[in-house]
Amino acid sequence: MDIDIVRIREAASRPMAFTPLDIPARAGVGLRVPHYADFLERSPVIDWIEVHTENLFVPGGAIHRVVGQVRRDHPLSLHGVSLSLGSGDPLSLEHLRRVRELVRRYEPGLVSDHVCWVSAEGRYLHDLLPVPYTEDMLCYMADRVMRTQELLQRQILVENPSAYLQFTEEQMPEWEFLNGLARKSGCGILLDVNNLYVCSRNLGIDVDEYLNHLHGDVVQEIHLAGFSVEYVGDHEILIDTHSRRVWPEVWALYAKALAVLNRPLPTLIEWDTDLPSLDALLSEAKEAQNHLDAYYV
Repeated sequence: MDIDIVRIREAASRPMAFTPLDIPARAGVGLRVPHYADFLERSPVIDWIEVHTENLFVPGGAIHRVVGQVRRDHPLSLHGVSLSLGSGDPLSLEHLRRVRELVRRYEPGLVSDHVCWVSAEGRYLHDLLPVPYTEDMLCYMADRVMRTQELLQRQILVENPSAYLQFTEEQMPEWEFLNGLARKSGCGILLDVNNLYVCSRNLGIDVDEYLNHLHGDVVQEIHLAGFSVEYVGDHEILIDTHSRRVWPEVWALYAKALAVLNRPLPTLIEWDTDLPSLDALLSEAKEAQNHLDAYYV
């Protein structure tokens, strides 16, 4: 499939036809299988929900029945993990076709994926692997993001990854890479505050420098989650597991991010493993909403 990159760049430089106004600048939660029945029976008070895009690739079944019903009452965000925007593999047109069908079917307020690669030579590794922050990678990923947006006819958001190593050939800090990616492709940024904290501890990233230099006008969403702590010998490593409540240190960084960005943003509580009750998940969302209210009410 031939794609005119000049035309894509021109399109990306213009405002997108769709704007994510139907995702409110309030707290939301991810919809996971163990909570389906509670969502349908209780209709919990929550401002918006997120669903993992690839979970909807199945043609039918309970997930579409639940998401269709929940979508009637809540704004929806689609968050993907398999676009593999940093991979050396060609973009999967079949994958993008399926995402486009979901966008048309559910009309999500936000569509997002990650600054990472997850595939090599057609094999998917089921992990979000980091890319080197170089000029070549920036141009490469910007072209792939533009092609993705052109095929979806939608702006996408890209999320900063959690990381446990740095490449020796890196030429810029992560915030500069994200700023450049947004500028070159027209995408938005999904700022994962938990990932930023994990990287600050694992790699020594200065969170104040990061937040002060990240272009706040391109940040359109925030993620919060809980990490796990592991040890290699005496060396402590934080692992982005999404398996527990948001840690106090991440709440503090979230408050700092809100102060620096100085505007309300949709904020999602991610919890993917060792899932709690729906009430526990909603209590985390309430805490996020309390932080938003402290700044913006």
